[in-house]
Amino acid sequence: MSRTAMIRARTEPDLKTEVENIFHQLGLTTSEAINLFYSQVRLTKGLPFDVKIPSDNLKKSIDEINSGINLTSYDGKDYLSMMKKKLKKWEKLLKLIFIKKILKNL
Repeated sequence: MSRTAMIRARTEPDLKTEVENIFHQLGLTTSEAINLFYSQVRLTKGLPFDVKIPSDNLKKSIDEINSGINLTSYDGKDYLSMMKKKLKKWEKLLKLIFIKKILKNL
C-alpha cells in the first residue's frame, strides 16, 4: 500500500460545492482531481493551463456576457430553422457559381 500525504487548503464554500459537483459528474473524487492536477503539473513542469491577465477587450466581452448585452438566444427549433435558411442561401449561391463556371467553359 502506498503512502499518502495530507493536503489542506482553504477555498470559498460556494466554489467548493460547485467544483465538487463537477467532479461528481466526471466520476472523480476531490482527491482524484487533485492528484490529476498534481500529475499534470509534474508532467508539464508548470500549470497545466494558461494563466493570463485578460485583455481589456476580453474583460468587456465577459462583462457583456454576464450582463446579457449583445446576446442572442434561440430555442432549438428557431435556431434550426434559421440555419436551414442560411444553408439554402449558400446552396443557391454555390449552384450559381457552378453554373457560371460551366457556362464559362462552353
